[in-house]
Amino acid sequence: MNISLKGQRILVTGASRGIGRAIARQLSESGAEVIIHFNSNQKEAENLQKQLKNPAHLESCNLADSDQVVGFIPKIVKKYGPLTGLVNNAGISPSAPDNLSTKKWLEIWEKTMAVNATAVGILCKEFVDQAKKQQEGRIVTISSRAAFRGDTTDYLAYAASKGALVSLTRSIARHYGKQGIKAFLIAPGFTRTDMANQILSEYGEEFALNDIALNQLTQPEDIAPMVTLLCSGLADHATGTSIDINAGSYVR
Repeated sequence: MNISLKGQRILVTGASRGIGRAIARQLSESGAEVIIHFNSNQKEAENLQKQLKNPAHLESCNLADSDQVVGFIPKIVKKYGPLTGLVNNAGISPSAPDNLSTKKWLEIWEKTMAVNATAVGILCKEFVDQAKKQQEGRIVTISSRAAFRGDTTDYLAYAASKGALVSLTRSIARHYGKQGIKAFLIAPGFTRTDMANQILSEYGEEFALNDIALNQLTQPEDIAPMVTLLCSGLADHATGTSIDINAGSYVR
C-alpha cells in the first residue's frame, strides 16, 4: 500500500522529539506539509525541519498556558492555510507521589490536566471550527494504555488526563462525522522516549520489559505508520476507535 498525503497540511504537537518527531517525519515522507509544534526545544525542532523532505513550518506554544493555546490554530490557518489534520501528541507525565502535601499534589494535577487535556480540548475545538468550512478534517490523538488499565499511584493525574481524551475523541467522532470530521485515538504502552527514560530511571528497564509480550520496548517509529494511515482517509470508517500499540502489555 502506497500512502500519499500530498496536499495535506497537518499540525503535530510536541513534534520536536520522541513520538511526535517520528510522526512528523513519517507524515512528511508521505507527502504532507507538516506544522512542527514545540514549546522550548526550538533547536531540536529546527533540526527536524531541515531533515524533512517536504515544506514544514515551526510554531511555538506553551500548552500549559490556555491563553496561548486559544487562537493558536486560527493563527496557523491564517499564515499557512486550512489544516486537514491535527495530531495531538504533546503530553507530560510528572510524578506525584501520594505522600506529597495536597497543595503540591494539586499543582502537579492541574499542570498535567492543562497540558494533556485542556489544551487538547481547545485545539480540537478550534480545529473543528476551521474544518467544518472545508467539510473535511482528521484528528489523531495520542492517549495511553493508562487511560484504559490505569497507572501507578504516582501517575494518577497522567492516567486521568489520558482517560479524558478517550471521551473527547469519541464525542467528536460521533457528532461531527457528517460534517466530514473524523477522530481517532491511539493508546501506546511504554515507548522509548525521553519521558519514558525518566520513568525507567525510577523503576528500572526490567520493570518495563517484564510488562510486555515482546522482546523490545516500543519505539516512536512503531507508532508513526498508524498515524499516517489514519490521516490518509483510508481508514475513515474506523472513526471513534481506540487503537492499542502497547507490545501486548494490555489486551482488550
